[in-house]
Amino acid sequence: MSTMLKAIHHVAIICSDYPRSKAFYTDVLGLKVIHEVYREARDSWKLDLEVSPGVQIELFSFPSPPPRVSRPEAQGLRHIAFAVDDLDAAVARIEAHGVVCEPIRVDEYTGKRFTFFADPDDLPVELYEG
Repeated sequence: MSTMLKAIHHVAIICSDYPRSKAFYTDVLGLKVIHEVYREARDSWKLDLEVSPGVQIELFSFPSPPPRVSRPEAQGLRHIAFAVDDLDAAVARIEAHGVVCEPIRVDEYTGKRFTFFADPDDLPVELYEG
């Protein structure tokens, strides 16, 4: 039986500081802005960012969002992972912006290299080579 799901369309992230997170996802990670809108009734920004063709991150701001446990082993969504061709180059680019990456590890099952770092709200982000 085949799945009805075709692909991941987007991942939604609610940030605590919209300008800081917008700069992180556009300047540090290099994601392209698709659409940005201020929703006055909600006092909220919504920013659509292209990860790759057909895959987006929706970055939201809301007044006083409640904090959320975000460590990778907490219940719920564990982390977001981005595929990269050259992990060393990606880490160098991110660290050039003052972001600290964990030491590079190797996936024991696939042999692929990966690392983690945190976004401005301490949400775990992974870079996975391959």
